[in-house]
Amino acid sequence: MSLSTLESAVVLVTGANGGLGTEFVRQALDAGAAKVYATARTPRDWADERVVPLRLDVTDAESVAAAAATASDVTVVINNAGIGAGTGIATGTDADLRAMFDTNFFGAVAVARAFAPVLAANGGGALLNVHSVLSWIGIAGAYSAAKAALWSATNSLRLELAPQGTLVTGLHVGWIDTPMAAHTSDPKSDPADVVAAAYAALLAGEYEVLADDLSVSVKQGLAAPITALYPQLAG
Repeated sequence: MSLSTLESAVVLVTGANGGLGTEFVRQALDAGAAKVYATARTPRDWADERVVPLRLDVTDAESVAAAAATASDVTVVINNAGIGAGTGIATGTDADLRAMFDTNFFGAVAVARAFAPVLAANGGGALLNVHSVLSWIGIAGAYSAAKAALWSATNSLRLELAPQGTLVTGLHVGWIDTPMAAHTSDPKSDPADVVAAAYAALLAGEYEVLADDLSVSVKQGLAAPITALYPQLAG
């Protein structure tokens, strides 16, 4: 299936109530999507008849299965739901670590697995997984670990789903100007710019989106010595 346009596409966005998720919904509508399933644990009303609010808790297997059964006409899945903040690997509790992985890894993978056959049945379509620059640099403890695991899963899913015609794309970005990043004064990307870059990549058939200069820089640094990426170890 070609994604040269979002015109008449049926898009599903997880975590649609958040700052980035809301922008994914808005831009899909602006691009002419026929329908957008806006999912969240507690769906909200939207001022557009093309939006279908849908309950989805990515950590609940029954909820994921029900969403896939309801949204059986989906052609594009935006796997955006996630939790921020986090805890250290060595210092966090078992519950903290499991909560992080349950949402940011297992939840995202559950959505991908549930909707893979839906996308296949509808011509292939596309799956976009929202990663983070922290997929590549372990300065955020459990959050970095979970996002790194999702990045690895995306690489595998890309290969596994290619024969059915499904494009699998990964989005990497640093801080975005959303409520999740309200605690930091570091430079932040405009969510509109991030989403525009993500949709443009899908329509161009690209496998990866580096949405800011930080993501470009960190990825380039992966080939450097460990102390170049982590200068705090140089001493």
